Amino acid sequence: MKGTANEAATATSAVPGGRTSTPGEELPRPRSLHDVPGWFHTTDAVLFDWFLRRQQRLEQRGDLLEMGAYMGRSAIVLGAYLGEGETFTVCDLFGSEAPTERNEREMRGSYATLTRTAFETNYLSFHDELPRVLHGPTTAVPEQVAPESCRFVHVDASHLYEHVRPDISAARGALTPDGTVVLDDYRSSHTPGVACATWQAVLEGGLRPVCVSGQKFYGTWGDPRPVQDELYARLRERGDCWLQWQDVAGHRLLLVGAGKAAPPRLPVSRHAKSRAGARDHWEKDGAEAGGASGFRAGARTRRMAREVLPPVVARHLARALRARAR
Repeated sequence: MKGTANEAATATSAVPGGRTSTPGEELPRPRSLHDVPGWFHTTDAVLFDWFLRRQQRLEQRGDLLEMGAYMGRSAIVLGAYLGEGETFTVCDLFGSEAPTERNEREMRGSYATLTRTAFETNYLSFHDELPRVLHGPTTAVPEQVAPESCRFVHVDASHLYEHVRPDISAARGALTPDGTVVLDDYRSSHTPGVACATWQAVLEGGLRPVCVSGQKFYGTWGDPRPVQDELYARLRERGDCWLQWQDVAGHRLLLVGAGKAAPPRLPVSRHAKSRAGARDHWEKDGAEAGGASGFRAGARTRRMAREVLPPVVARHLARALRARAR
């Protein structure tokens, strides 16, 4: 989540095992990525893996940036692709007071229990060091992240139009000329502001679409055709993805569905009972997700939901888990 006030974020350098939690505070330790609250579908896991591995294969150096982290599910995935000497920056309010009234209402409605401690607990369950954390609104990104320093930027912060537009602008400033930007919730019914800002950037701001999933828009301010052609060839070769070309306002766009595809290798939690058990489940797209966050049923999941999710979401999830258990 983010705000719009021009106030500096608090930057924290990652240190091994470093945390800023309250002494004595204990949070659930996720045994797998699926225990981390959040939304990250199979199609996007496949696409993130392809884009990031392609950059590594082509030796496209650069940092990683995520604006809006929630409990860290996508950040944990991104952290697995960080190269030597590269920096991963995460910017989020982490439950701090939002700097505008409308943003504060959004925070209360969806992310009231979001805390930096929960994020750090989750992230350090999979990685030895925290990313560089900007604790504050994403308006700090242009000042804190060097221009053209990032090869991959994931934008999943505020859903309000007046905030998403500058977030997209910040992503453009941070990206290398051939970098990739990913915009979350570009088509959800409850996020029309994201949809408007996304396509406005395409029509007026030079953003070039590469592909879309059901949840995320993938684009670049560079030449999209080489990436599109290679992506299409690779996914078609896999044989487990649905693909369709469309022309949107003169832009070639690849539609991708990989809900039944085999997911890439996932980061393994240090709290996993076994490495084999760490990959026993992945959230499927759409109706196959088995609930909004794709968690395994069980008392431990319900307990975690009560502790870290907004109450209305936790109650809904608990009911769904009980129904599945019958």
